[in-house]
Amino acid sequence: MKLINGKKQTFPWFGMDIGGTLVKLVYFEPKDITAEEEQEEVENLKSIRKYLTSNTAYGKTGIRDVHLELKNLTMCGRKGNLHFIRFPSCAMHRFIQMGSEKNFSSLHTTLCATGGGAFKFEEDFRMIADLQLHKLDELDCLIQGLLYVDSVGFNGKPECYYFENPTNPELCQKKPYCLDNPYPMLLVNMGSGVSILAVYSKDNYKRVTGTSFGNMMSKEKRESISKEDLARATLVTITNNIGSIARMCALNENIDRVVFVGNFLRINMVSMKLLAYAMDFWSKGQLKALFLEHEGYFGAVGALLELFKMTDDQ
Repeated sequence: MKLINGKKQTFPWFGMDIGGTLVKLVYFEPKDITAEEEQEEVENLKSIRKYLTSNTAYGKTGIRDVHLELKNLTMCGRKGNLHFIRFPSCAMHRFIQMGSEKNFSSLHTTLCATGGGAFKFEEDFRMIADLQLHKLDELDCLIQGLLYVDSVGFNGKPECYYFENPTNPELCQKKPYCLDNPYPMLLVNMGSGVSILAVYSKDNYKRVTGTSFGNMMSKEKRESISKEDLARATLVTITNNIGSIARMCALNENIDRVVFVGNFLRINMVSMKLLAYAMDFWSKGQLKALFLEHEGYFGAVGALLELFKMTDDQ
Protein backbone atom coordinates (compact mmCIF):
# COMPACT_ATOMS: atom_id res chain seq x y z
CA MET A 1 0.00 0.00 0.00
CA LYS A 2 1.07 3.56 -0.66
CA LEU A 3 1.01 6.18 2.09
CA ILE A 4 -1.03 9.33 2.55
CA ASN A 5 -0.11 11.63 5.42
CA GLY A 6 2.14 8.89 6.77
CA LYS A 7 -0.66 6.30 6.84
CA LYS A 8 -1.52 3.41 4.57
CA GLN A 9 -3.98 4.51 1.89
CA THR A 10 -6.71 1.99 2.54
CA PHE A 11 -9.51 0.81 0.35
CA PRO A 12 -12.15 1.67 -0.71
CA TRP A 13 -10.99 4.09 -3.41
CA PHE A 14 -13.65 6.54 -4.57
CA GLY A 15 -13.92 9.65 -6.69
CA MET A 16 -17.08 11.80 -6.56
CA ASP A 17 -18.52 14.54 -8.72
CA ILE A 18 -21.47 16.08 -6.87
CA GLY A 19 -23.39 18.06 -9.48
CA GLY A 20 -26.56 20.11 -9.37
CA THR A 21 -28.68 17.28 -10.80
CA LEU A 22 -26.67 14.07 -10.46
CA VAL A 23 -23.96 12.64 -8.24
CA LYS A 24 -21.40 10.64 -10.21
CA LEU A 25 -19.32 8.12 -8.27
CA VAL A 26 -16.44 5.98 -9.51
CA TYR A 27 -15.27 3.04 -7.42
CA PHE A 28 -12.08 1.04 -7.94
CA GLU A 29 -12.62 -2.65 -7.17
CA PRO A 30 -9.28 -4.39 -6.51
CA LYS A 31 -9.00 -7.82 -8.15
CA ASP A 32 -5.49 -8.67 -6.92
CA ILE A 33 -6.18 -8.92 -3.18
CA THR A 34 -3.71 -11.29 -1.53
CA ALA A 35 -4.67 -13.99 0.97
CA GLU A 36 -3.04 -11.90 3.69
CA GLU A 37 -5.04 -8.82 2.74
CA GLU A 38 -8.22 -10.88 2.58
CA GLN A 39 -7.60 -12.09 6.11
CA GLU A 40 -6.85 -8.60 7.43
CA GLU A 41 -9.76 -6.94 5.64
CA VAL A 42 -12.37 -5.65 8.05
CA GLU A 43 -15.99 -6.73 7.68
CA ASN A 44 -17.44 -3.31 6.80
CA LEU A 45 -14.95 -2.96 3.91
CA LYS A 46 -16.00 -6.36 2.59
CA SER A 47 -19.62 -5.29 3.00
CA ILE A 48 -19.09 -2.07 1.02
CA ARG A 49 -17.30 -3.88 -1.82
CA LYS A 50 -19.97 -6.59 -2.02
CA TYR A 51 -22.79 -4.03 -1.91
CA LEU A 52 -21.33 -1.89 -4.70
CA THR A 53 -20.27 -4.70 -7.05
CA SER A 54 -23.14 -7.16 -6.52
CA ASN A 55 -25.90 -4.67 -7.32
CA THR A 56 -26.81 -2.71 -10.42
CA ALA A 57 -29.40 -0.60 -8.60
CA TYR A 58 -29.25 1.04 -5.17
CA GLY A 59 -32.56 1.97 -3.61
CA LYS A 60 -35.05 3.58 -5.99
CA THR A 61 -32.69 5.97 -7.78
CA GLY A 62 -29.08 4.73 -7.70
CA ILE A 63 -27.76 3.05 -10.85
CA ARG A 64 -24.48 1.30 -11.66
CA ASP A 65 -23.76 1.75 -15.37
CA VAL A 66 -22.52 -1.79 -15.93
CA HIS A 67 -21.96 -1.22 -19.65
CA LEU A 68 -19.37 1.47 -18.82
CA GLU A 69 -17.24 -0.64 -16.45
CA LEU A 70 -13.51 -0.46 -17.25
CA LYS A 71 -11.85 -3.81 -16.71
CA ASN A 72 -8.30 -4.94 -15.94
CA LEU A 73 -6.93 -1.49 -15.10
CA THR A 74 -3.77 -0.86 -13.10
CA MET A 75 -4.31 2.13 -10.82
CA CYS A 76 -1.85 3.19 -8.12
CA GLY A 77 -0.03 -0.12 -8.52
CA ARG A 78 -3.15 -2.27 -8.06
CA LYS A 79 -5.09 -4.27 -10.66
CA GLY A 80 -8.86 -4.10 -10.75
CA ASN A 81 -12.04 -2.80 -12.34
CA LEU A 82 -13.47 0.71 -12.34
CA HIS A 83 -17.23 0.99 -11.68
CA PHE A 84 -19.47 3.93 -12.60
CA ILE A 85 -22.42 4.77 -10.34
CA ARG A 86 -24.90 7.65 -10.41
CA PHE A 87 -27.84 8.87 -8.36
CA PRO A 88 -29.82 12.14 -8.10
CA SER A 89 -28.28 14.87 -5.99
CA CYS A 90 -31.56 15.08 -4.05
CA ALA A 91 -30.73 11.59 -2.69
CA MET A 92 -27.38 12.74 -1.30
CA HIS A 93 -28.50 12.64 2.32
CA ARG A 94 -29.48 8.98 1.97
CA PHE A 95 -25.98 8.25 0.63
CA ILE A 96 -24.37 10.09 3.55
CA GLN A 97 -26.62 8.22 5.98
CA MET A 98 -25.57 4.91 4.42
CA GLY A 99 -21.93 5.91 4.92
CA SER A 100 -22.71 6.51 8.58
CA GLU A 101 -24.55 3.19 8.99
CA LYS A 102 -21.70 1.25 7.36
CA ASN A 103 -19.21 3.02 9.66
CA PHE A 104 -17.31 4.34 6.67
CA SER A 105 -15.22 6.72 8.77
CA SER A 106 -13.55 3.79 10.56
CA LEU A 107 -11.79 2.84 7.30
CA HIS A 108 -9.62 5.99 7.42
CA THR A 109 -9.89 6.46 3.67
CA THR A 110 -9.74 9.81 1.89
CA LEU A 111 -12.90 10.96 0.10
CA CYS A 112 -12.02 13.12 -2.90
CA ALA A 113 -14.93 15.10 -4.33
CA THR A 114 -15.51 17.80 -6.91
CA GLY A 115 -18.52 19.77 -8.14
CA GLY A 116 -20.62 22.39 -6.38
CA GLY A 117 -22.08 19.77 -4.06
CA ALA A 118 -18.67 19.09 -2.54
CA PHE A 119 -19.08 22.45 -0.80
CA LYS A 120 -22.85 22.19 -0.31
CA PHE A 121 -22.73 18.81 1.47
CA GLU A 122 -19.35 19.15 3.20
CA GLU A 123 -20.88 19.89 6.60
CA ASP A 124 -23.39 17.02 6.28
CA PHE A 125 -20.59 14.56 5.55
CA ARG A 126 -18.76 15.76 8.65
CA MET A 127 -21.73 15.92 11.02
CA ILE A 128 -23.67 12.82 9.94
CA ALA A 129 -20.96 10.41 8.81
CA ASP A 130 -17.83 11.85 10.50
CA LEU A 131 -16.19 12.10 7.07
CA GLN A 132 -13.91 14.84 5.75
CA LEU A 133 -14.16 15.67 2.04
CA HIS A 134 -11.03 16.60 0.12
CA LYS A 135 -12.53 19.20 -2.25
CA LEU A 136 -11.08 19.56 -5.74
CA ASP A 137 -11.29 21.98 -8.65
CA GLU A 138 -14.11 20.93 -10.96
CA LEU A 139 -12.49 21.83 -14.27
CA ASP A 140 -9.12 20.30 -13.37
CA CYS A 141 -10.86 17.03 -12.52
CA LEU A 142 -12.90 17.11 -15.73
CA ILE A 143 -9.86 17.49 -17.98
CA GLN A 144 -7.63 15.03 -16.12
CA GLY A 145 -10.39 12.43 -15.98
CA LEU A 146 -11.16 12.78 -19.68
CA LEU A 147 -7.52 12.45 -20.70
CA TYR A 148 -7.01 9.42 -18.48
CA VAL A 149 -10.06 7.47 -19.69
CA ASP A 150 -9.25 8.25 -23.31
CA SER A 151 -5.67 7.07 -22.78
CA VAL A 152 -6.69 3.67 -21.35
CA GLY A 153 -9.49 3.17 -23.87
CA PHE A 154 -12.85 1.51 -23.41
CA ASN A 155 -11.94 -2.15 -22.85
CA GLY A 156 -9.98 -2.37 -26.09
CA LYS A 157 -12.24 0.02 -28.00
CA PRO A 158 -11.78 3.78 -28.57
CA GLU A 159 -13.38 6.11 -26.04
CA CYS A 160 -13.96 8.92 -28.54
CA TYR A 161 -16.35 8.88 -31.51
CA TYR A 162 -18.13 11.10 -34.01
CA PHE A 163 -21.06 10.86 -36.43
CA GLU A 164 -20.21 10.40 -40.09
CA ASN A 165 -22.56 12.11 -42.56
CA PRO A 166 -24.46 13.96 -39.80
CA THR A 167 -26.48 16.01 -42.30
CA ASN A 168 -27.90 12.87 -43.97
CA PRO A 169 -30.21 10.89 -41.63
CA GLU A 170 -30.05 7.79 -43.84
CA LEU A 171 -26.24 7.67 -43.96
CA CYS A 172 -25.46 9.04 -40.48
CA GLN A 173 -23.49 6.51 -38.41
CA LYS A 174 -21.28 6.40 -35.34
CA LYS A 175 -17.52 6.11 -36.02
CA PRO A 176 -14.46 5.82 -33.71
CA TYR A 177 -12.10 8.80 -33.48
CA CYS A 178 -8.47 8.82 -32.33
CA LEU A 179 -7.88 11.54 -29.71
CA ASP A 180 -4.19 10.75 -29.19
CA ASN A 181 -3.20 14.33 -30.02
CA PRO A 182 -6.13 16.28 -28.57
CA TYR A 183 -4.74 19.82 -28.39
CA PRO A 184 -6.07 22.34 -28.87
CA MET A 185 -9.67 21.36 -28.25
CA LEU A 186 -12.85 23.12 -27.26
CA LEU A 187 -14.39 21.12 -24.41
CA VAL A 188 -18.13 21.64 -23.91
CA ASN A 189 -19.32 20.20 -20.58
CA MET A 190 -23.11 19.85 -20.59
CA GLY A 191 -24.66 19.13 -17.21
CA SER A 192 -27.21 21.15 -15.22
CA GLY A 193 -25.27 24.10 -16.60
CA VAL A 194 -22.79 24.37 -19.47
CA SER A 195 -19.09 25.30 -19.30
CA ILE A 196 -17.05 25.82 -22.47
CA LEU A 197 -13.28 25.44 -22.11
CA ALA A 198 -10.44 26.09 -24.53
CA VAL A 199 -7.84 23.41 -23.70
CA TYR A 200 -4.28 23.88 -25.00
CA SER A 201 -2.56 21.22 -22.83
CA LYS A 202 -3.42 19.17 -19.75
CA ASP A 203 -2.33 22.08 -17.55
CA ASN A 204 -3.20 25.02 -19.81
CA TYR A 205 -6.88 25.79 -20.30
CA LYS A 206 -9.35 28.62 -19.84
CA ARG A 207 -13.10 28.86 -19.41
CA VAL A 208 -14.34 30.75 -22.44
CA THR A 209 -18.01 31.05 -21.54
CA GLY A 210 -21.00 29.09 -20.30
CA THR A 211 -24.76 28.92 -20.34
CA SER A 212 -27.72 27.41 -18.42
CA PHE A 213 -31.23 25.51 -19.79
CA GLY A 214 -30.35 22.24 -18.01
CA ASN A 215 -33.42 22.14 -15.74
CA MET A 216 -35.45 19.89 -18.03
CA MET A 217 -33.36 17.02 -16.61
CA SER A 218 -35.05 17.64 -13.25
CA LYS A 219 -38.17 15.58 -12.58
CA GLU A 220 -39.74 18.39 -10.57
CA LYS A 221 -39.23 20.89 -13.40
CA ARG A 222 -40.59 18.51 -16.05
CA GLU A 223 -43.78 17.84 -14.08
CA SER A 224 -44.68 21.53 -14.16
CA ILE A 225 -44.99 21.59 -17.97
CA SER A 226 -46.77 19.60 -20.68
CA LYS A 227 -45.12 16.48 -22.06
CA GLU A 228 -43.74 15.20 -25.39
CA ASP A 229 -43.93 18.16 -27.79
CA LEU A 230 -42.72 20.78 -25.35
CA ALA A 231 -39.99 18.49 -24.05
CA ARG A 232 -38.61 17.88 -27.54
CA ALA A 233 -38.93 21.55 -28.48
CA THR A 234 -37.05 22.50 -25.32
CA LEU A 235 -34.37 19.90 -26.02
CA VAL A 236 -33.86 21.17 -29.56
CA THR A 237 -33.72 24.77 -28.38
CA ILE A 238 -31.15 23.98 -25.69
CA THR A 239 -29.01 21.94 -28.08
CA ASN A 240 -29.08 24.49 -30.88
CA ASN A 241 -28.15 27.24 -28.43
CA ILE A 242 -25.21 25.26 -27.08
CA GLY A 243 -24.11 24.29 -30.58
CA SER A 244 -24.13 27.87 -31.86
CA ILE A 245 -22.22 29.14 -28.83
CA ALA A 246 -19.66 26.32 -29.18
CA ARG A 247 -19.16 27.12 -32.86
CA MET A 248 -18.59 30.82 -32.15
CA CYS A 249 -16.13 29.99 -29.39
CA ALA A 250 -14.25 27.58 -31.67
CA LEU A 251 -13.97 30.25 -34.36
CA ASN A 252 -12.86 32.87 -31.86
CA GLU A 253 -10.20 30.57 -30.36
CA ASN A 254 -9.13 29.22 -33.77
CA ILE A 255 -9.88 25.61 -32.73
CA ASP A 256 -11.32 23.04 -35.13
CA ARG A 257 -11.89 20.15 -32.68
CA VAL A 258 -14.97 20.38 -30.42
CA VAL A 259 -15.52 17.70 -27.75
CA PHE A 260 -18.94 17.43 -26.08
CA VAL A 261 -19.21 15.70 -22.67
CA GLY A 262 -21.53 15.77 -19.67
CA ASN A 263 -24.52 13.88 -18.34
CA PHE A 264 -26.96 15.92 -20.46
CA LEU A 265 -25.87 13.67 -23.34
CA ARG A 266 -26.60 10.37 -21.54
CA ILE A 267 -29.08 8.35 -23.64
CA ASN A 268 -29.69 11.53 -25.65
CA MET A 269 -29.12 10.64 -29.30
CA VAL A 270 -31.36 13.53 -30.39
CA SER A 271 -28.98 16.13 -28.96
CA MET A 272 -25.80 14.36 -30.09
CA LYS A 273 -26.96 14.16 -33.69
CA LEU A 274 -28.23 17.75 -33.58
CA LEU A 275 -24.82 18.92 -32.34
CA ALA A 276 -23.03 16.87 -34.99
CA TYR A 277 -25.33 18.31 -37.65
CA ALA A 278 -24.92 21.90 -36.43
CA MET A 279 -21.12 21.74 -36.27
CA ASP A 280 -20.86 20.21 -39.74
CA PHE A 281 -23.50 22.34 -41.45
CA TRP A 282 -22.65 25.78 -40.11
CA SER A 283 -18.89 25.31 -40.47
CA LYS A 284 -19.23 23.85 -43.97
CA GLY A 285 -17.50 20.68 -42.81
CA GLN A 286 -14.61 22.43 -41.05
CA LEU A 287 -15.73 21.66 -37.47
CA LYS A 288 -16.21 18.13 -36.15
CA ALA A 289 -18.32 17.37 -33.07
CA LEU A 290 -16.66 14.66 -30.94
CA PHE A 291 -18.26 12.64 -28.15
CA LEU A 292 -17.02 10.28 -25.42
CA GLU A 293 -18.53 7.05 -24.09
CA HIS A 294 -18.18 7.96 -20.39
CA GLU A 295 -19.61 11.42 -21.02
CA GLY A 296 -20.72 12.41 -17.49
CA TYR A 297 -18.13 10.66 -15.35
CA PHE A 298 -14.87 12.45 -16.08
CA GLY A 299 -15.02 14.76 -13.06
CA ALA A 300 -15.40 11.76 -10.74
CA VAL A 301 -12.49 9.96 -12.45
CA GLY A 302 -10.38 13.10 -12.05
CA ALA A 303 -11.21 13.16 -8.33
CA LEU A 304 -10.04 9.54 -8.01
CA LEU A 305 -6.81 10.38 -9.85
CA GLU A 306 -6.23 13.21 -7.39
CA LEU A 307 -6.36 10.64 -4.60
CA PHE A 308 -3.49 8.77 -6.26
CA LYS A 309 -1.61 12.03 -6.86
CA MET A 310 -1.81 12.79 -3.15
CA THR A 311 -0.44 9.31 -2.52
CA ASP A 312 2.51 9.74 -4.89
CA ASP A 313 3.43 13.08 -3.32
CA GLN A 314 4.19 11.47 0.01
